[in-house]
Amino acid sequence: MFKTVLKKIIPKNLLNYYYQAISQIANFLYGQPSHKLIVIGVTGTNGKSTVVDLISHFLEKAGHKVGATSTVSFKIGNQEWLNNKKMTMLGRFALQKMIHKMVKEKCTYAIIETSSEGVKQFRHLGINYDVVVFTNLTPEHIEAHGSFENYKKAKLELFKHLTKYDRKEINGQEIKKIIVANRDDKYFNEFFVSEANQKLSFSINKDSDFQAQNLELKPQTKFKVNNVNFQTNILGQFNVYNILTALAACSSQNISLERMSEYLNDFEGTPGRMEFINQGQDFKVLIDYAPEIESLKQLYKTLDLFYYERLIHVLGSCGGGRDKKRQPILGNMAGEKADIVIITNEDPYDDIPMKIIDNVAQGATENGKILDKDLFKIEDRREAIKYALNIAQEGDLVLLTGKGAEQFICIADGEKIPWDEREVVRELLKK
Repeated sequence: MFKTVLKKIIPKNLLNYYYQAISQIANFLYGQPSHKLIVIGVTGTNGKSTVVDLISHFLEKAGHKVGATSTVSFKIGNQEWLNNKKMTMLGRFALQKMIHKMVKEKCTYAIIETSSEGVKQFRHLGINYDVVVFTNLTPEHIEAHGSFENYKKAKLELFKHLTKYDRKEINGQEIKKIIVANRDDKYFNEFFVSEANQKLSFSINKDSDFQAQNLELKPQTKFKVNNVNFQTNILGQFNVYNILTALAACSSQNISLERMSEYLNDFEGTPGRMEFINQGQDFKVLIDYAPEIESLKQLYKTLDLFYYERLIHVLGSCGGGRDKKRQPILGNMAGEKADIVIITNEDPYDDIPMKIIDNVAQGATENGKILDKDLFKIEDRREAIKYALNIAQEGDLVLLTGKGAEQFICIADGEKIPWDEREVVRELLKK
């Protein structure tokens, strides 16, 4: 709360100088750790955490020791734990400390999910990136940035930052500055024009360095890249994009497609992303993050790949500076797709929870849902999930979105309520 007030009263230019100064101080105090390993930065709107996990998986299978930070989890070599900070990109001192620990543990790679908010607050300064990765771009965090153009500009700043440091020399080898970008994305050209020693593109629909061909999405996901076959149980076209992103990034680090085809077979997915919970019940329960319009649209497309009787969707929308315009749109989408819609709390921050719930529910009613018949408003998220599980019948699919594997629900005055959606569901199913 105190920080929020300070941000409002301190002039923006002065605040920016402060952010820049402490970023450089943190870098100096921890001995410029990012200069001592290869740093891969992943940015975009959707898929970043899964891409971080995939890159980490491929590099580790190839024999490298890896450190990683993402919305979902942290990793330093053999140690891995869920992100309990409710931040995609750690603060300046915490992030430099994390990279410093990676160096001490003799990691050769650091993979950093780099958010637009992190770049806006100059948390990327002092980090010597070697590879920057662009997944996709759709409207998100509009209120926090002021406009979509500002949001995009923050993402682009990471790519401009790539060559602000000289190339590193590690183990006698000069490390290239590399860009990896999604050619199918509307904004591809803006990211691909940035300066680099090497640029790699990936796609499904256009000619690129790594194009998925002969794509099959069910019963398993299958495709070819440069005549190498890939097969996985990870569902959805959006996950094909995530895999392509990681293939391109890791190919730039001299890992062959043939090896990565083998490595993909034992990739188990990212916690809270398309994660099914099975406690022996006769209906399916699926947890996915999908907090905004495009990610929910892609998730709904993926649901069409398998059979279920009714869809019971439990969702909410985030407060605290997220784009309020998306709240009724999410409800409208749920109203069209789901048989039963249950609107609940997500992360209201200092916003009024029931106001957010009402906004989402309004969208659902516009698509024909009727309150207390096939539309329900239950503020307590645990009770909402409990209700969904209680009304589920054999063959139904209960879908929970908005939280994934996040470890807290954020409410007013900076308070955080411990939460793990997956454990809540397991506990309720056992009862």
